[in-house]
Amino acid sequence: VQLQASGGGLVQAGGFLRLSCAASGRTFSSYVMGWFRQAPGKEREFVSAISIGGSTYYRDSVKGRFTISRDSAKNTVYLQMNSLKPEDTAVYYCAVDLSIAVRTSESAYDYWGQGTQVTVSS
Repeated sequence: VQLQASGGGLVQAGGFLRLSCAASGRTFSSYVMGWFRQAPGKEREFVSAISIGGSTYYRDSVKGRFTISRDSAKNTVYLQMNSLKPEDTAVYYCAVDLSIAVRTSESAYDYWGQGTQVTVSS
């Protein structure tokens, strides 16, 4: 099972990026998929998740700016990030939770991608 995250980069504050996470080796349409991030010197934190039925969840600081979506046919989850702020700078990780309940704890997720760097300059 592999998760391949991509789409990170350097962007100015107010800009946007779209992260993608392609899953292979298993069909993840029946599981929760999520995004986490880890800034330098900080712990990894929950960003967003999408349930099997398409319900979405976000941490408060990204609500209204980030949008998570999934394409089950492509076994891919996306994170559209708009109005980016310098405090969004981090390595972003996608992950899969094999349970059917949406959880925000890092320990709940079973598979992880390698991470993609997002840097927002002021």
